[in-house]
Amino acid sequence: MSNDRVILLVEDNPKDEALTLRALKKSNVMNPIVVARDGVEALDYLFARGAHANRDRTAMPQIILLDLKLPKVDGLEVLKALRSDEFTKLLPVVVLTSSVEEQDLIRSYSLGASSYVRKPVDFVQFIEAVRQLGLYWLILNETAPVTGKP
Repeated sequence: MSNDRVILLVEDNPKDEALTLRALKKSNVMNPIVVARDGVEALDYLFARGAHANRDRTAMPQIILLDLKLPKVDGLEVLKALRSDEFTKLLPVVVLTSSVEEQDLIRSYSLGASSYVRKPVDFVQFIEAVRQLGLYWLILNETAPVTGKP
């Protein structure tokens, strides 16, 4: 699975980050991966501000893998900000979380999540989940063209 479009992984837990990166590599996902470790960093990347002010804002990630329990700005607020912006509202966002709270599931979809995946605890199951995510979101799925102006 090779593509030059970035996968944005928004994950604050270093172990979950490493596990996700390992699972993507093991699933032959070759896309460049940018990691944001909190909600502010994710929004700065997406809206090309702060440390990412010089980034080309028109180059959007192919997919965002978004954890919910993030420091500074949580995942639901990140999702809300993305969906309220004309330029980012159609980006595919997969909530990838360990949350088992039904309210998180409902709020995620209410705010426009494209998909909601609970992180399997078992590594083999996690690898399989990431492989399936990669197959669907990076190969089969066609993303909407970016509209609006950054």
